[in-house]
Amino acid sequence: MVFSMTGFGRGKAESDSFSVNVEVKTVNHRFCEMNIRLPRQLLKIEDKIKKRLNQHIRRGRVEVYVSVEGEGVVTRTVHVDWKLVEEYYQFIKQAHEKFGIEGTITLQDLLNRTDLLHIEESEAGNEELENLVLTATEEAVTLLKEMRRAEGEELKKDLLAMLSQLEGNVFELQKFAPFVVQSFKDRLTKRMQEFTNGQIDETRILTEVAVFADKADINEEITRLKSHIQQFMQTINEPEPIGRKLDFLVQEMNREANTIGSKANDSNIAKRVVEIKSLLEKLKEQVQNIE
Repeated sequence: MVFSMTGFGRGKAESDSFSVNVEVKTVNHRFCEMNIRLPRQLLKIEDKIKKRLNQHIRRGRVEVYVSVEGEGVVTRTVHVDWKLVEEYYQFIKQAHEKFGIEGTITLQDLLNRTDLLHIEESEAGNEELENLVLTATEEAVTLLKEMRRAEGEELKKDLLAMLSQLEGNVFELQKFAPFVVQSFKDRLTKRMQEFTNGQIDETRILTEVAVFADKADINEEITRLKSHIQQFMQTINEPEPIGRKLDFLVQEMNREANTIGSKANDSNIAKRVVEIKSLLEKLKEQVQNIE
């Protein structure tokens, strides 16, 4: 089954205390690379999130965004330096007595002193919240996988259509290949006749033709090209991630096409090679999107 590397999924899970939203987005990447953004109190379950995602995603750049809302997300605690408050109070009291300074100490005076008290915020973390995050993650990645599967099916149709055209051009190569040597022999014979007034050295012609035939023979390349096409068609139906294997096969097909183009001195074959290389370039672009 073909899966695209591009997709998006969103999951949500709620309880009386929390509301969790998880978004998962994937794009093309040579390997599987994950970037997970989540609140600090959930950092300890980052590995659990990755394991959950790895069950569904084998290749691509993965962006995960986790947001949490709820009354229990942040707890606030007042910290008071009572010893310093006592010293501060005694100082004010002694200053009144010693210098006769009028005025009274109010609670507001103490609240305005940040060195006497401060409010500390801490993010809550508990099993309920962690389970909600994993549940929302599972929902998001399931929707993501469905989107990747649907896009992958469209990619598969496109790939098979291009493979069909590729096979047709390879068939044409195979049809023209036998005539390359004969065409060379005819041209060589004609030229020798022109330069020798009709006196032909048949042995020399046969020797030159044999050398040319050995250099211009493209049957092996055609056989390998056909084999790679068959492997491509078989691979496209495998259940495992196939992107890298398909990419390798396209590279090998391109290699054979280049060799055929450099060996065969024939306009008909050259035309088919241009068509084949054009199709392989399109195949390569599409294969880059496959997991």
